[in-house]
Parts: sequence; structure tokens; C-alpha cells
Amino acid sequence: MDFTIITPSLNYGRFLADCLASVASQTGVTFEHLVLDGGSTDDSAEVAARFPHIRWTSGKDAGMSDAINRGFDRAKGDWVIWLNADDRLKAGALAGMLDYLRTTNADVVYGDYDFVDKDGAFLRHMKVPRWSAFVHIWHHCYVPSTAAFYRKTSVLNEGHRLREDFRYVMDGEFYARLHAQGKTFVHVPVNVADFRMHGANASQRHLQTKGMDAIVAAELQHVESRAIRRAYGFAGFKDPYLTGLVDGVLSVASRGWKAVLKLR
Repeated sequence: MDFTIITPSLNYGRFLADCLASVASQTGVTFEHLVLDGGSTDDSAEVAARFPHIRWTSGKDAGMSDAINRGFDRAKGDWVIWLNADDRLKAGALAGMLDYLRTTNADVVYGDYDFVDKDGAFLRHMKVPRWSAFVHIWHHCYVPSTAAFYRKTSVLNEGHRLREDFRYVMDGEFYARLHAQGKTFVHVPVNVADFRMHGANASQRHLQTKGMDAIVAAELQHVESRAIRRAYGFAGFKDPYLTGLVDGVLSVASRGWKAVLKLR
């Protein structure tokens, strides 16, 4: 089997049909589609029932990372991707990726993507730069999880899983850890998916409001990003002010290097 697509979902029935249809329409490849529902109380189950290609499970989980890890445990495809329930694959994306996947020795292969609005209308194309651990750790996680494919034999079969204590940048920690353990990353020029922007995105929710919950979410996201820098980048000095100064310099430098990568 060429691919396993893993879709974690919780009360995203309003977007789920778009996601599932985008997978069902893929041609020229073999795949399985695992939908891990966290016990939705909306119409998600009814939506899922309209798509016989999926394998649906529903029940309480410990969060998004736990749901994805359960999918990783069950995956049978040679390459595994997680596609969020509010996102969707481009037509022909899997066949386009397979042409590259058959000729690469990389462990993680990722493509480009588009931002779309809550109604699915195009907003902006994102051409993703080639891999740089420096930029990833010191600027931000720019490898799109919804357009990244993991080689099952060298990633999942070796026991690599998402950290379930990370709730916002679990993909960023996952990629930094894989890099630290010698896994290789390759970018290919395939437009893989649409990333939907709306007020309920876990990583975007705090941008929509200044309520206390949103502020806490934003701070937790910053804490997780800082933890990645400490674990996989620069550990810091005893003097917090000196550490902050070095952090700032490396952050600015990484942004500049990302701009250079975009030109290559």
C-alpha cells in the first residue's frame, strides 16, 4: 500500500466532508484513510458515514497528538501523512508525490500548500523552503504537517511518535527530534494540500480574540517553541538576560536565512 492518511477530528463536522472527499478523489495510488474521532457530539459521524473508503473510530482520547499516534500505530502504508479534518488534499496530490517518493532515500518528504479561508476560497500560495534545522528551531516550524510524508520503515517502525504533552507545536518538536536522530528531510515541488484558516484552528485561535483562554493558549504555544530551542538548539546560560540576548540574535539570523532559502 502506498499511503496511510490519518485524520484526527473533534466536532469538525462542518469541514469533514470537504476533507474526506479530497482523499476519496485521489487516483493512481493505493491508500487507506484512518479517521480518529475524539468523541464528537456534532454531525461528524453522519458525515463520515457517507464516505465508505474511510476507517472510522470514535471515542475519548487524550488530545490531538494521542489521536495521531493511534493512527501511526495502525498505519500500513509505505508513507504516512496526517491530514487535519479542516484541511484537504489537492487533486492528484498523492500521485504527484509518489513520483518523487519512489526515487528518494529521505525519511520525511514535504511539499507546498495553499492557505484557504473558512469557506475554502484561495488566500495565498506557500512555497516552502528546503529543510534547515537552524530555521526550524530558531524561527518556527515551517514544514507543513498537512503536506509532510513520513517513511513508515524508518520513522514509525522505529517507534517515533508525537509527544502528547505538546498541544500546539507537536509537529515542530517531532521534526526537531527526528533531525537530531539523523533523519533526513527533502522538499519537493508538489502543491499537496489546502490549509484552512478559521477561528477554531488550534494554532491560530489566540489571534482571533484577547480573552483569557486565548492568552493562555498563546503563552503555551510560546513555551512549547522555547522548549524546542532549549532541547535541540542552544541550551542557554545561567544568566537569563544573556540567554535572551543570544536567543534574539539567533532568531533574527534564522529569519534572514529562511529568506535566503526562499530564493534558492
